[in-house]
Amino acid sequence: MRLLAVHAHPDDESSKGAATLARYADQGHRVKVVTCTDGQRGDILNPAMDRPGVLENMTTVRREEMARAAAALGVEHEWMGYVDSGLPEGDPLPPLPEGCFALVDTLEATRSLVRVIREFRPHVIITYDENGGYPHPDHLKVHEISMRAWELAGDAGFAPEEGEPWTPLKLYYTHGFILQRMQLLHDRLLDQGKPSPYGYMIKRWAENEADVMSRVTTRIECADYFEHRAAALTAHATQIDPAGAFLASPIEDQREVWPTEEFELARTRVTTHLPEDDLFAGIEEDAQ
Repeated sequence: MRLLAVHAHPDDESSKGAATLARYADQGHRVKVVTCTDGQRGDILNPAMDRPGVLENMTTVRREEMARAAAALGVEHEWMGYVDSGLPEGDPLPPLPEGCFALVDTLEATRSLVRVIREFRPHVIITYDENGGYPHPDHLKVHEISMRAWELAGDAGFAPEEGEPWTPLKLYYTHGFILQRMQLLHDRLLDQGKPSPYGYMIKRWAENEADVMSRVTTRIECADYFEHRAAALTAHATQIDPAGAFLASPIEDQREVWPTEEFELARTRVTTHLPEDDLFAGIEEDAQ
């Protein structure tokens, strides 16, 4: 089986479904991450990496980080080659930079993703929901082109120069952060008499975000691959502070309180039964 995960920036693959990717790759499936942008406008979020030569060479640094993360997960990787749009901040928000991914013609970007799909021929695609996981312009663009590519990759009349048609069978959304998981990890740290970095995040999520667990259809047991997830996260040294929230809870605590990663089955061309515990559920049965 083949699984394609479509992400906006280098590091997104490590914070959204990484242990699931590592599990399927280890089980012998082909797993590929396609990264739409170069991540050049990412901030340095790890104080240890805030040193001369890093920000000035952010594109090169992030390419090297992505290579290490892909190796940690055991997955294939491809760059789509678009320019990071950055996250606009301020009131009013500034305009997006000229030539960035979010401003690229949607049909052009869809054609690029269709090429990747036709070359790799995935049975399953993972992408972002209609909110992008969070409303970063690049994440919203990823959702838009993923949904169009889902419809068009198997259409022989669309962009025949991009390869032989291929029709994916299932498409999932990854929602990223789960409030209930964060609350359990927060409580565990407090019970151990340790400080928790999750308090502010829980308050913000509870006030501003919908409960994504109500949308989850598929939970993947992947606790045995949490070390791979942690290694992939730390590979993105400019983005992940080892003292920050992503790595605040020991892996054993993560395994105990929340041993799964969650997905929402958004589109399917095969028959499956919900809830699921396998992204490939229904595919082999329909083929037979």
